[in-house]
Amino acid sequence: MAEDIKAKLEKYRTAPFDARFPNQNQTRNCWSNYVDYYRCQKALDAKGLDTQPCEWYKRVYKSLCPISWPKRFDSLSFAKHHKLLPPLKLERFLVPPVV
Repeated sequence: MAEDIKAKLEKYRTAPFDARFPNQNQTRNCWSNYVDYYRCQKALDAKGLDTQPCEWYKRVYKSLCPISWPKRFDSLSFAKHHKLLPPLKLERFLVPPVV
């Protein structure tokens, strides 16, 4: 299994098609992979395993998300963790208003 993951990471060019997000708007796909990366990190760290497989999610969200979004997610995550903000409404922060 580890060899399969390493082979996929070596051949990686851009985010693959994800059937959960078939539409052109990839905002939720970006968010989902961002969350999956940190969830994977936490789960594998808790088990004492190598976190190398989690790099797949990081590469996908870095490919899909504009540069400023992960920084924004990080700041909102910190604020939410310390109870400085109410629960996050993803669309409110990411989708620009239609004029």
